[in-house]
Amino acid sequence: MRTKKSRYLTTTLPYVNASPHMGHALEFVQADTVARYLRIKGDEVFFNVGVDEHGQKISQKADSSGMSRQEYIDKYAKEFNKLKEALDLSYDSFVRTSSDKHKIAVREIWRICDSAGDIYKKKYKGLYCVGCEAFKTESDLVDGKCPDHQIEPEELEEENYFFRLSNYQDYLIEYLSKEDSVIPNFRRLEALDFVKKGLEDLSISREKSRMDWGIEVPGDDKHVVYVWFDALTNYISCLDWPEDKNGNFLKFWEQGQTLQFAGKDQVRFQSIIWQAMLKSAQIKATDKIFYHGFINSGGQKMSKSIGNVIDPYDLVERYGTDGTRYLMLRHVHPTDDSDLTWDKMDEWYTANLVNGIGNLTARIMKMAESNLSQPVELGVSDVFDMEISTAMDTFDFQSATDKIWKKIQTVDEKITITEPFKMVKTDRRGEAIKIIEELVAELSIIAGMLAPFMPQTSVLIQDSIAENKMPEKLFTRLDS
Repeated sequence: MRTKKSRYLTTTLPYVNASPHMGHALEFVQADTVARYLRIKGDEVFFNVGVDEHGQKISQKADSSGMSRQEYIDKYAKEFNKLKEALDLSYDSFVRTSSDKHKIAVREIWRICDSAGDIYKKKYKGLYCVGCEAFKTESDLVDGKCPDHQIEPEELEEENYFFRLSNYQDYLIEYLSKEDSVIPNFRRLEALDFVKKGLEDLSISREKSRMDWGIEVPGDDKHVVYVWFDALTNYISCLDWPEDKNGNFLKFWEQGQTLQFAGKDQVRFQSIIWQAMLKSAQIKATDKIFYHGFINSGGQKMSKSIGNVIDPYDLVERYGTDGTRYLMLRHVHPTDDSDLTWDKMDEWYTANLVNGIGNLTARIMKMAESNLSQPVELGVSDVFDMEISTAMDTFDFQSATDKIWKKIQTVDEKITITEPFKMVKTDRRGEAIKIIEELVAELSIIAGMLAPFMPQTSVLIQDSIAENKMPEKLFTRLDS
């Protein structure tokens, strides 16, 4: 029997300077799928998401919009929290970095790192990218510009507090040398290579006179905490650290297995800076971090100027919640960049949902409703075979869903070969009834397999089986 475990899952915190995009939705759906899978397997799960609400970009956006900073972040926090219903997310915590609870945690981790001798103050001159909210070196730039934001960094000189990241080079090499610390492995090697080249200490404050939207540095009201030092702390503030009144931090972080989801551009922050902060604060490292790729459209990065941006809410409107989850899990590569277009998604939706699981469910349950006097009695079993379990343990959502659709195809072929809908009208009716019961049982297994990936569809199929009725269409055909 599998031992029940305490499992902690978290996504990164989207910056609330704009509405949710496809990358946010992908990360949320991936994490939610794993959380649901682990709960089904019997683990106790704490699943955290949230929003990052401090920093220069947000203050500038709020000021230019004519809204107060609080009004601005409240507006966009609601936009991100709306994804919970739109994508049927099952998170237990929605962190806001403007909350009092989070501010307490940030100030405390600052104090602990400071008492460890890892924070000091010095004057610094460097190239600062507002888009990244970070200083850049010349080697980070492409043609003098930040490659992520295509803007030239501004040269800044100020006195900041610094975190002695360089103190943790050997520790980080040891941490990143563990093959299961990062998935995929090439991201682990990327982080390891970066650390081996040598680490510079990290600026972790900004002068309040220049950037006033943040948490004040403990003991120095002329400085605010750097937005990344602030935001990363959410991973433990959501568990009520440092007070831990309910024991969640002890149970899910210290004694549990921790897993973070992040985009491929987050490697330095999640696997290097955050792990060094944890070590300085004498808190155990994250057990595993999974990095996903980006979603492009039509062979290009999504851009409003190009006009190829795909809004996650538009996907839900066209394909429904589970249709959207399906597209992200089966047709977006777990770790590499993927390309989505409306034409491709329409094709996948129609072939695999409308004509696939939707049609199969209708065929089987129509035969059951017409020919069975009562619902089929089904036993309780673990529907996740070794292939699906292995795929889920390595976050290979494509392989896991491919396995389910292979099962769908096999059951569909069984109907074509045995033709119970014809046999039931002959003197072989008894044999036909047995085949229909077997098909219902197979459909129930498929519904169980779908539960983490497409939870609403799973419930609709199981309810249909329990009532012995053909359900309404699981997936409607698209308008031409």
